[in-house]
Amino acid sequence: MAAPWSFVMLETHQLAEQQPKLGEFGYAGDDNVVPFEVGPLDVRGRTVQLGPMLDAILSRHDYPEPVARLLAEACVLTVLLGTSLKFEGKFILQTRTDGPVDMLVADFSTPHALRAYARFDADRLEALKSAGETSQQTLLGSGVLALTIDQGAHTQRYQGIVQLDGETLEEAARTYFRQSEQIPTDLRLTVAKLLTPGVGGAREQWRAGGILAQFLPQSPDRMRVPDLPGGDGDPRQEIHDPADNSWQELLALLGTIEPTELIDPTIGAERLLYRLFHEHGVRVFGGVPVADQCSCSREKIRGILGGFSADEIRDSTEDGGIHVACEFCSKQYDFDPAEFAAAQ
Repeated sequence: MAAPWSFVMLETHQLAEQQPKLGEFGYAGDDNVVPFEVGPLDVRGRTVQLGPMLDAILSRHDYPEPVARLLAEACVLTVLLGTSLKFEGKFILQTRTDGPVDMLVADFSTPHALRAYARFDADRLEALKSAGETSQQTLLGSGVLALTIDQGAHTQRYQGIVQLDGETLEEAARTYFRQSEQIPTDLRLTVAKLLTPGVGGAREQWRAGGILAQFLPQSPDRMRVPDLPGGDGDPRQEIHDPADNSWQELLALLGTIEPTELIDPTIGAERLLYRLFHEHGVRVFGGVPVADQCSCSREKIRGILGGFSADEIRDSTEDGGIHVACEFCSKQYDFDPAEFAAAQ
């Protein structure tokens, strides 16, 4: 099997070398969200390829592949939206459903920290895998997708909620923008495993990518698309701008994206944007780095335990100690129950 793998890798690099030169500037690379603007189309957006950071998050929990794919999409969507925040705060994506994967959480803290976690029923998941029924719709079931913006203490959270009932995360995100933001928005999300050669043989690594684009005209006569569908409209209803059909052209261009283009490290964000928009001219901004970084700490957990009653401390004690593991990063914190005796 070594020869076919080497041949595929060689072909990929050769194709990359044949691409047009994009100028002398640094490429953002993996784990950087790249903002862009296409002036003639009144379009702005962001795109990203997640590599080592995503692989670390998913590998840490050793999720079954169907669960890992779901959580990877949640991570891509979260960083695309979270990196747009212009203030210190958090963007939180969370699902609560009745499917075998009953909860997904992806939490982005400005300016760059991402953490994520999935909860699932192993027995129900295994039954679906045996039956070959592991689509997103089946794994999620029915429930809600909540997108929350938290600006911290002394501020009110903003939360948008959309129903998950036979929809993928990508479809639900489109519904969110149509109903809550009322901004023409389209996006693409892709997840895959990439075989990379290394010492001792090839290794599988998780990769994911996505692109989000919005129609945001600056001129007063184009600030609103005339027949933007409302919350009760068909999510697939077309949005028309009779002046120049810029939005329709954008949808057509995004429809040409092959899933592999969003995750192929030899293409990258900048080259993909050039492929899509070179006829109009695309302005690409510096990448915004994102990192696998949990916000848990010993001090935070000690503060929570400090509010426990004596009975709760006793119930939490096992083998002479209190042991708390973070669901996000799996780090374990150990405490002596005597630390909290004086506070009781």
